[in-house]
Amino acid sequence: MKVYCLTLDLKDDPAAIKAYDDYHQAVWPEVLQSLEDSGILAMQIYRFHNRLFMRIETKDDFSFEKKAEMDLANAKVQEWEKLMENYQQALPSSDPDWRWVLMEQVFDYKA
Repeated sequence: MKVYCLTLDLKDDPAAIKAYDDYHQAVWPEVLQSLEDSGILAMQIYRFHNRLFMRIETKDDFSFEKKAEMDLANAKVQEWEKLMENYQQALPSSDPDWRWVLMEQVFDYKA
């Protein structure tokens, strides 16, 4: 299993933040299926004001490139992504083609 952490900002607008939260209370089944099909085992998104933090647990053979290819071939996922684009704003250092930014682990404690 692999673990990835990513970050992204939402537009600093209370209505946009609420809409984003509301959509994530009922994520479309096709989007959830695409997560499973790509090798994602678990995903959580946390929010502080307009800053998002996503944690993903994946199968060992998961790749973001493969996930992106699968998403491009899935019309419903593309519709979801286009909708989410209305609420998200990329971080200054992010790739223009990918709004979420992969975070680097700087500390790990195990008891």
